Amino acid sequence: MPHKVPFFDVGTASLNRHGEELCGDQVKVHRTADKTVVVLSDGLGSGVKANILARLTAEIVVTMFREEAPLQDVIETVAGTLPLCQVRRIAYATFIIVEIQHHTGNFKVINFDSPPAFLLKRGRLSPLKQRTEVIQGKTLGISEGTLERGDLLGLISDGVLYAGMGVTMNFGWGWDGIGAFLERVYHMEAYAADVIVRAVLRKTNDLYNAQPGDDATFVAIAVRQPNRLVVLTGPPTDKAKDKAIVDRFLNFDGRKVICGGTTGNIVARQLGKSIESDMATLRFDLPPIGLLEEVDLVTEGVLTLSTSLHLLKECKGELRSLPDDRNGAVLLSRELLRSDSILFLAGEKVNPFYQNPLLPHSVSIRRSLLNQLVDILVGYHKDVKIEWL
Repeated sequence: MPHKVPFFDVGTASLNRHGEELCGDQVKVHRTADKTVVVLSDGLGSGVKANILARLTAEIVVTMFREEAPLQDVIETVAGTLPLCQVRRIAYATFIIVEIQHHTGNFKVINFDSPPAFLLKRGRLSPLKQRTEVIQGKTLGISEGTLERGDLLGLISDGVLYAGMGVTMNFGWGWDGIGAFLERVYHMEAYAADVIVRAVLRKTNDLYNAQPGDDATFVAIAVRQPNRLVVLTGPPTDKAKDKAIVDRFLNFDGRKVICGGTTGNIVARQLGKSIESDMATLRFDLPPIGLLEEVDLVTEGVLTLSTSLHLLKECKGELRSLPDDRNGAVLLSRELLRSDSILFLAGEKVNPFYQNPLLPHSVSIRRSLLNQLVDILVGYHKDVKIEWL
């Protein structure tokens, strides 16, 4: 059965002000099993100072929300840490917060001096009703509602709102113009947060003639069916468990990947099939992938896992930064990055060919690689679990 609880897909990207190495906008995302918190902070000005102010603000807010601190305490802490600019009499950093309850879809938007959020319901712009609260002398805009599959929340910094000001129009493309663009993108592009984010920032950059006059950040929260993945790698220590493990793997509700030749043969035997090699994917440092009915990807084990780990570190979680090559490690990396939740079913039977003789027998190279993969994927906001078999 498909998951009843939707996935809240968060995509974010920024443009630095032309000539600046650091962005004055910062985004922090915190997920638990029950909720997602997203914070976008815009530091005053640009460059190093703005970057530090925005980063500090976002860290304070997300940390206090993680600890379930009352909103008044959050605002009091931010206000006490970041006083008003004495020259311009405005806050050193603005922010907008989204808190989403996973099991109900209920959300709250808390806005301090940021452009209003965008809400698309079934692809159509649905303006959020906003009430105001004054906390610690700061006026906050509060909006609430419920997100369902197919909905989209969008957050922007000022740099997106005023893109094109003085170039293509007097006041940039404006909130309504961005909303209309989001509707078009939603219906024309693949429905995923990162795709929508890239489209908005491409348009923003074009309006600036590729020389942004301010830091510009867009955050998209797309509500969709979760992308689930199971990776079966390594035979179990007890051969008697093979059938039960293969049955569980094949009945998994999501995409299925096998890493390891021995593991692939175990699954193939139970299916009564054979694995065919796709020689077009053979590389000098990587064996070819295999083709097996009912399985989305079959790769070699330790070498492919090791190369995939390297690729995931290099790409920093960005699918588009992976090499444009069809080999086992790239294909595995794509599967991992496209997934929201990942289950590794990892057999602990050690292949002596890959075992380091200096390590205890119980410490396999596969175990080390998987632990490193989990660490990096969790850092990319994936829900990852390992079950050792």
